[in-house]
Amino acid sequence: MVAGAAVAYGLTRPQPYPAEHWAGLGAPDVANGETLFWAGGCVSCHAQKDAKGEEQKVLSGGRALPTAFGTFHVPNISPDPKAGIGAWTLAEFGNAMTRGVGPEGEHLYPSFPYSSYARMTPKDVNDLFGYLKTLPASPNVAPPHDLSFPFSLRVTLGGWKLLFFSAEPRVALNAPSDIVKRGQYLVEGPGHCGECHTPRNALGGLQTDQWLAGGPNPEGEGRIPDITPGSQTIGSWSEGDIANYLETGFTPDFDSAGGSMVEVQQNLSHLPKSDLAAIAAYLKAVPAR
Repeated sequence: MVAGAAVAYGLTRPQPYPAEHWAGLGAPDVANGETLFWAGGCVSCHAQKDAKGEEQKVLSGGRALPTAFGTFHVPNISPDPKAGIGAWTLAEFGNAMTRGVGPEGEHLYPSFPYSSYARMTPKDVNDLFGYLKTLPASPNVAPPHDLSFPFSLRVTLGGWKLLFFSAEPRVALNAPSDIVKRGQYLVEGPGHCGECHTPRNALGGLQTDQWLAGGPNPEGEGRIPDITPGSQTIGSWSEGDIANYLETGFTPDFDSAGGSMVEVQQNLSHLPKSDLAAIAAYLKAVPAR
């Protein structure tokens, strides 16, 4: 029994990367960090609702995210040393981003999409962290999560990670071009598009056999559309149509982005056109559903 418990703990304990994983990365490329900031949509969760202009860069947290498991409150990730992440090291930030492990060695809840960020390179994590440190500090302290039992017990997250957490590609692509590979990195990694556009099972794990096929809104209102080549939403769009939509918010029929996609599109519009083209190429290359 003791041996079984030891094995179970070994499989489900928090597992940060070793220190050397984050060593020797040098000075961050802050310009690339800003690109990743917009690709990751940090504003959409960590800034105050309806923030505009420079206020979008005050990542004070506090937004409530209602789910079937309870309500998560988004943390402050501004450079404030007490309320935010100003006192964190690169390793602490990187392990939170890519391993779902907090600075005290605790499991983090996957309402923070580390299961997507796990695909980010150490260099990109370093660049993003460098950029975040240039933003305004906020002393706002976000409320604690309000979760029902047993989800309030962080120890259960070890089992969730064992079942659903992986840094492997979400889909296998047949001899992808460099542009499709870049799109796959952006969509499956920092862009974390599948966190909304892929259905989940009863435990909140992504049903990757239905990758990007749409499903119920994780926050409980309406549905998120299918964005695979077989969809009735963008299935007939060309790569150029998709890239233009991400840049301007306008569909080929001169309709415009709506709902939660408005903010997502506004974030993505900051990306270089080459990255928007890469995202479009990847979305045309994934399996149709």
